[in-house]
Amino acid sequence: MQSRSTAARIPRQEPEHRTADRRELPVPDRAPARMPGPTRPGLTGPDRCEPGWPPMSRRRAALFAGTFAVYLVVLAGVLLNTDLVDLDWSVRLLRPYERWPSLEPLLNAWVVVGQRGPSAIAAFAWLLWRARRLGRLRPLLVMGVALLLLNVTVGAVKIVTGRLGPHYAQYVGSPELFSGGTIFPSGHTANAVVTWGVLAYLAVRWRRTGAVIAAATACSIGLTTVYLGTHWVSDVLAGWAAGLLVLLSLPLLEPLVAVAEQRLHRRFAR
Repeated sequence: MQSRSTAARIPRQEPEHRTADRRELPVPDRAPARMPGPTRPGLTGPDRCEPGWPPMSRRRAALFAGTFAVYLVVLAGVLLNTDLVDLDWSVRLLRPYERWPSLEPLLNAWVVVGQRGPSAIAAFAWLLWRARRLGRLRPLLVMGVALLLLNVTVGAVKIVTGRLGPHYAQYVGSPELFSGGTIFPSGHTANAVVTWGVLAYLAVRWRRTGAVIAAATACSIGLTTVYLGTHWVSDVLAGWAAGLLVLLSLPLLEPLVAVAEQRLHRRFAR
């Protein structure tokens, strides 16, 4: 019988299944870090992150493409001296302000609603009140960006075409282009579309009602300029299209507005 002192110790072996349990498990990969981006002033946590360049919905894209096509058709119709110019001259020679003179005092006052100065003052007064109520600069910045975009795009076409207005036209049947004028497209009409359209865009709870009022205002102001003889019909058609293109572009510009709002908030918070 083997003694305890000389007996070799047999190493204790653990069951195979327990050894397998002790193997080091792979460490799961860490979640990718959130990419930095514009933030909303006054918010913390994940709510601070703004989305990237927002995609345009199919409906808005189709409306944008259709409006842009109309704009190009009107522009081509004027440049190529098509039947659209004949329509312009037919209305010009009709002289609506002479046929219905009783409407002139009322429409002379109404057309002021579309002028850049008076409409901007009225709009910014409401936007300033709304900005103070919300504690944000976004309403003022959206209007500023929209008017800047409108002036750049419409102003460039005005300079290139150089069209004269109906009261200064010299040759019957001529589109009166490249003569130093600044009448095409109608800035008066486009400004009415953008100014009152932006107010409807910012009035979230009353957006549909505001859109109807803005559309009626812009349409009536455009027709008023034709009645008064300050614009051709094609000027007004192009003005409506140019203003609507600016409005349809606003959602794409929201990230830029958010960045500007954040920087201004930081500067004034110091």
